[in-house]
Formats: sequence, structure tokens, C-alpha cells
Amino acid sequence: MRQPLIKFTASLFLLVIIGWLLFIGRSLIIPLIIALVLWYIINSMSSALRHLPVVGPYLPRPLTILLALFAIFYVVGILFNIVSVNLQQLAFDAPTYQGRLDELLLKLANQLNMEKPLQLSDILPNFSLSAALSTGASVLTSLAGSSSLVFIYVLFMIFEAATFDKKLAALFEDSDRVQLAFAIRGEIGRRMRHYMGIKTGVSIITGFLTYGITSWAGLPYAALFGFIAFLLNYIPTIGSLIAVIFPSLLSLVYFDTLTPFIAITLGLGAVQFILGNLVEPRLMGTQLNISPLVIMISLSFWGALWGVIGMVLCVPLVVLAIIICAQFPSSRPIAILLSGDGNVGDPINLDHQNQTRELT
Repeated sequence: MRQPLIKFTASLFLLVIIGWLLFIGRSLIIPLIIALVLWYIINSMSSALRHLPVVGPYLPRPLTILLALFAIFYVVGILFNIVSVNLQQLAFDAPTYQGRLDELLLKLANQLNMEKPLQLSDILPNFSLSAALSTGASVLTSLAGSSSLVFIYVLFMIFEAATFDKKLAALFEDSDRVQLAFAIRGEIGRRMRHYMGIKTGVSIITGFLTYGITSWAGLPYAALFGFIAFLLNYIPTIGSLIAVIFPSLLSLVYFDTLTPFIAITLGLGAVQFILGNLVEPRLMGTQLNISPLVIMISLSFWGALWGVIGMVLCVPLVVLAIIICAQFPSSRPIAILLSGDGNVGDPINLDHQNQTRELT
């Protein structure tokens, strides 16, 4: 009886220590996670370049890596410049917009014959437009400050990639364990490519449609709202809601009539509903199979630990945990609890994989 209790206490203590280390070390860990994502994207782009018709087979891997690296950091630089300029202008105009919103609330209070004038602080006590913009600016500043560290991480990952397989094989003495490690890594890569590919594609479409709708309505900062919609689409549930609220609120105080506000709210809401509830689940299929409750808990947990970056990474981290836990009898119940319907598939069959490899 004491032995299981000791194991449970030790496991709980270990989880608390890991969580504490993740929190206090976030300034070093977050750039490393961003570098891993960029390294993965660079490798995928390099592989795509080498599979181009006609010229692809003749492109050496170092050249495709260099081209992908340049393309990634060039695009990131352009996006950062656009967002920072728009944020600065929006921060400058924020007091005007907040004053305009207070005027609208005062008119509403008069129409409803309310004794006390209605203010934004009454509806959202802890909300401040200036504070929200300052938070966004601080996130950008933090990312910009760690960009050099991210770049160094990416370079060393590229240099180490050639020896990674040898190191992974050397970790295990048993050949079956080596094969299992490579098989798990392959399954993780396959599911991550599936998730990130579809999520990125849907996010890009969401960003462009958001930009198109806000620009068509004559709302300023359309490029900023498009980028925000692109980024927030990676955050489950609340991301799409925030992507609609921000431009809708601005349209409410920017225009003199309610028509643009209604058009923008309905248009952006329709985009988020169609892409998020119809298109994306159909494309994803059953690849994710994560419990909605687990997604919300993971969103809160990683958001508390790592902020916006943690919210973006919460789903891939849960997918990673399900794949790994499903392969071992001792941790398989954890994978079942994290899944949506309890079906986490069979553990990787090495004999079947070897037979398939021989046939091909």
C-alpha cells in the first residue's frame, strides 16, 4: 500500500519541479521552442525545394537550407516591421478611441434612462485599450530581443542535424528500442506536419480574409488585424473570438454609423465559423482526437507558464504527449484520458514496419 503512495507522491513532486523549472526558465526555453519550430519549417521547405520538378534533384541540401533560412527570416522581418508600425500608430490613437467609446456608452445610458453614466470600466473593470496595446508591444519587444538567440539556436540545430540520428541510436543498446525511437519520431513528425500544414494554411486564409474585410470596410490597421487573425488562429477557441472582437470594437468607435460595425462583425464571424468549424475539422479528420476539456486546460496551463507562445503551442504539446504515452503500457492510460474518444490507436508495431519496409 505504501509503495504506490510513495510513487504517486514522487511523481507529483517531479511534476511540480518540472512546472517550476519551465516557468523560471521560460526566457531561455521559449527561444529554444521557437527555434525548434523554425528549424522544422526550414527542413520542410528544404525538402520541398529538393522535390521541385526539373531543378529539385540538382539542388544540394546546404543550398536549399540556406534559401529556406533566408526566406523565413526575411518574411519574419517584413511582418515584424508591418506589425510594429501599425501597433505604434494604434497606441498613439488609443486614447482617442477609448474616449469615443466612453461617449457612445454615455449616449446609450441616456437612451436607457440610466441614473449613472455607463463607462467601459463598468462593463470591463480590468480592461484598458492602452494596457492591451502595451502588452502586445511588450510581446513583440520580447520576441525581437530574443531573435539573436533564436537565430543562434537555429544555426546550431542545422549543424547538429547530420549527427542527430547517430546520437539517437547510441542512446539505446537494444536494437528494438532504437527502431521504436525512430518510429515514434516518424509518427510525431507525420502528425505535426499534418497539423501544422493544415493549421498554417487555414490561418493564412483567415488572415487574408480578415485583411480583405476590414480593408473593404475602410477600417484602419487592416494589415495588423490580418496578422493578428493569422496568429490567433493557432490559439484554440478564444483565439478566433478575440480576432473578431478587436476589429469590431474599433469599427464601433471609428465610424459614425453602426452599419460598418455590423458588416465587419458578421463578416469576420462568418469567416471564423466556416473555417474553424467546417473547413478545418474536415481537413484535420481524426488526426488530433483531443478532448475539448483537455485543450482548455492545456490552454490555461501553458498560457499561464509561457503567455501567448504557450497558448500557440498548447495543442502540438498535447499531440506530442498522446503519441508518446500511447506507445507504452504504463503511460497508455494517460493518452486515453487526453484523447477525445479514448481511441489512441495501437502501439507502433515494429514487425509490421519492417515487413512494409522490405516490401517497398
